[in-house]
Amino acid sequence: MNHWVEVSFDCLPLRSISRLDIPIDASPGFRRRCEAIKSSMDRHGTHNSYYLYDVVCVFHLTNRADLGMLEFRCSGTLLTNADDTAAETVDLQVELHSETCNWLTEPVVKWFEATVHQAVLVEFNRYIEAGDLEKTKQRVQHVQEQLEESGGFLGMYL
Repeated sequence: MNHWVEVSFDCLPLRSISRLDIPIDASPGFRRRCEAIKSSMDRHGTHNSYYLYDVVCVFHLTNRADLGMLEFRCSGTLLTNADDTAAETVDLQVELHSETCNWLTEPVVKWFEATVHQAVLVEFNRYIEAGDLEKTKQRVQHVQEQLEESGGFLGMYL
């Protein structure tokens, strides 16, 4: 146990989605995920937005692994700044998955649910910093150059 908060997630850049149709033979779980992604796109758009899924956020409240642990699971949308270099906001559906706190009360659970949002923002910024930030900056610069060259028009519906 090296961290007070452990956060893991899978990330899907919404701009990478080219088709919105759901396969007829999709499993119920896959269908739900596809519908959640579509909803996320409708609500937040695809520019600088990421769908986070299989998010696990674990808080350790004591120095014993078997006492004072809260594990939350969630999914939802994360939005970055205009340069795509920092996380700004998250829209997550959070639920308590497991805990080892016999002193836990509902107001504390609600407070930690809100804290999950902050923990995910911090971890996503660490994810950005660990990645190739220079490639992201080059991609943004390339798109801006294309916009300037085309007079602000990149193609149909853009």
